Amino acid sequence: MQEFEDRSPAGTTIEGRNAVTEALRAGTALDKLYIARGETDHTLGRIAAQARKAGAVVVECDRRKLDAMSETHSHQGVIAVAAAQAYASVEDILQRAADREEPPLVVVCDEISDPHNLGAVIRTAECAGAHGVIIPKRRSAGLTAVVAKTSAGAVSYLPVARVPNIPSLLKDLQKRGLWVFGAAAEGATSLYEADLRSPAAIVIGSEGDGMGRLVRESCDFLVSIPMKGRISSLNASAAAAVLLYEALRQRE
Repeated sequence: MQEFEDRSPAGTTIEGRNAVTEALRAGTALDKLYIARGETDHTLGRIAAQARKAGAVVVECDRRKLDAMSETHSHQGVIAVAAAQAYASVEDILQRAADREEPPLVVVCDEISDPHNLGAVIRTAECAGAHGVIIPKRRSAGLTAVVAKTSAGAVSYLPVARVPNIPSLLKDLQKRGLWVFGAAAEGATSLYEADLRSPAAIVIGSEGDGMGRLVRESCDFLVSIPMKGRISSLNASAAAAVLLYEALRQRE
């Protein structure tokens, strides 16, 4: 299993065409690249293509947003944000399970936008012995400085992969022999009836809307957590903790 080297301080902004080009050439892990909307400059187009190839999310935005983000006031139409840790691949995560001779246990986060929640999920996943966390490229918090801090350093030990499409990912994991368990208040399977000893992917939905429709339909089981109080649900990180530690209990 590879180590995930932190080449640049988490959350560092890199401004200007030459600086961003050099960062990409040096292999700096980028979380996002912000580029001026409507620019037809070939240099900016090349930088955007290189960033996409490196796995960064490229966001076109108004120059006024770039001006507000800029610390140097000389961004030349492009600002990159360094990731707290290099992203892994799904293969890295599954290989980690194989190396440990354990059935895979993967957490899939469906559009968790709150970095504190994502950081807490990563921290719990690492503590519970999961093999990795997978997030979508869009409409999700990334490996930002806040996520790294909230994870209490877990991003340095647990691989986090980023994929374009969660439903497609779930279908691929199913083909590889993983059962997909989605956390849902209306789930027909009680947490304590779910068999989490087998190769498993646990899906945690977004803070407000839960899992998207296509993600929900891609799950093998919808799992409900018993609730005895007046509040009908837990937040995303708490739900992840409950499911992960039930998986750990069953596996031990």
